[in-house]
Amino acid sequence: MSKILQDAYIVAATRTPIGKAPRGAFRMTRPDDLLVRVLQSALAQVPNLDPQLIEDAIIGCAFPEAEQGLNVARMAVLLAGLPKTVAGVTINRYCASGLTAVAMAADRIRVGEAEVMIAGGVESMSMVPMMGHHPSMNMNIFKDENIGMAYGMGLTAEKVVQQWKVSRESQDEFALASHQKAIAAQQAGEFVDETTSVEIVERTPNLATGQIDLHTRTIIQDEGARADSSLAALSKLKPVFAAKGSVTAGNSSQMSDGAGALILVSEKILKQFNLTPLARFVSFAVRGVPPEIMGIGPKEAIPAACRAAGITQQQIDWIELNEAFAAQSLAVMQDLHLDPARVNPMGGAIALGHPLGATGAIRSATVIHAMRRRKLKYGMVTMCVGTGMGAAGIYECL
Repeated sequence: MSKILQDAYIVAATRTPIGKAPRGAFRMTRPDDLLVRVLQSALAQVPNLDPQLIEDAIIGCAFPEAEQGLNVARMAVLLAGLPKTVAGVTINRYCASGLTAVAMAADRIRVGEAEVMIAGGVESMSMVPMMGHHPSMNMNIFKDENIGMAYGMGLTAEKVVQQWKVSRESQDEFALASHQKAIAAQQAGEFVDETTSVEIVERTPNLATGQIDLHTRTIIQDEGARADSSLAALSKLKPVFAAKGSVTAGNSSQMSDGAGALILVSEKILKQFNLTPLARFVSFAVRGVPPEIMGIGPKEAIPAACRAAGITQQQIDWIELNEAFAAQSLAVMQDLHLDPARVNPMGGAIALGHPLGATGAIRSATVIHAMRRRKLKYGMVTMCVGTGMGAAGIYECL
């Protein structure tokens, strides 16, 4: 017998500022501490909600080892002081980990298995490098039929450049626009509602006293956006992934540190605790594409998510398209005829950063709060994913 799905609502959505890796504000801040901070902040946003009702915390992380290992989801739940009855599980779909966590949490509610769930993501690219500390790949990926799996992300972007004929100039222009939009949004206070500040303690040796001086400062803003970015400066950067390529550090996403968290509930809980929903989770889709052109993944996931939601692409008012590389973002926009005015209106990962497994949760907080401020209806978070995938999730502002 088929079962009618119930709706899942977001009642809290927040994120840390995004720090630059490996030398930014959070270079010495443990990722589990960043996650603890947003978990506590999200709960504080719904003081009427009984935390004993939280079923599980699903947390995305692209490289869940070392400081973000040991099932970082459960560790952070306990460190955050949540009831010990709240479980925790860490999941990995690389760059879509945080968004997948939200979708999985929503599904638990939609099928009636849970009433209250936490979803989120965390990544410290300062403490855990790309590929992790001890990568060990199956040698079969180097066979001709699998070789796309062995390509680094930058090389896949160069493949997209070749197949979609994306010019170096258009990539640099896209990158500059990302910085300009991010700076404008920061100056207008657009990120304030979604951001939870993080207090850090810096330790420096005092040669005069022989002691360690402690300095406390509060991080309130993303570090990556550059007001001094220019086409002239971007055009001087050399390609870093292919000798005659066009993908540079300037038109690629930044390595970053950060965390995000959302609280999702059923309609029953909304009414029981008199909660105001920020948004309704509408749909999620993930699709595979050839690994060597992994950046094109959103091209397949976006239409699938729209079909699942029963809406058209033109009804999406705000699209957070993760800027892994300018090249793949432009290719996706070109093939799907996305309206540039609706794509990353406050900048994207090229300016703001891309803390891998946290990005889906972080950008979900961005789109939810942005839609509420501007009284928009539908918003989307979408990204390409390593080894050839695309993911997309749709939210409805209520």
